[in-house]
Amino acid sequence: MKKILIALDYDPTAQNVAEGGFELAKTMGAEVILLHVISDPVYYSSMDYSPIMGFTGYLNMDPLQLNTIEVIKTASLNFLDKSRIHLGDSTIQTVVEEGDFADSILKTAKKMHADLIVMGSHSRKWLENIVMGSVTEEVLHHTTVPLYIIPTKKRS
Repeated sequence: MKKILIALDYDPTAQNVAEGGFELAKTMGAEVILLHVISDPVYYSSMDYSPIMGFTGYLNMDPLQLNTIEVIKTASLNFLDKSRIHLGDSTIQTVVEEGDFADSILKTAKKMHADLIVMGSHSRKWLENIVMGSVTEEVLHHTTVPLYIIPTKKRS
């Protein structure tokens, strides 16, 4: 395994996913690529998100600014840069893609020649005890690249 793609969203559990994937990559001596997918710009204007890994980029933004995809891309790259700094490795590559979450993860893994995809699973659906998150499940069913899933549901 030479390249590991770690898919991150803005959920507070992304820090656990980034750290877990990074530790795995270090153990294997693999290169790390952090990916964030922009799918629905409305998601970014929510005031309900929690700052993670020192990222507080949206708190000072005018909600009207969040309507432009370029502003969201810039903020997403900033988020990934903060993640890279948090992990302490300046060689980590960062990628921001637009589109369907699962589709973009799969396409990026293929384009970057990833040997492993790392994702978190934090379904908030009523079936969460039975089925993993829908994005993770979709990637699992369509990937030809091994998938390392980090459960992020809080233990009771």
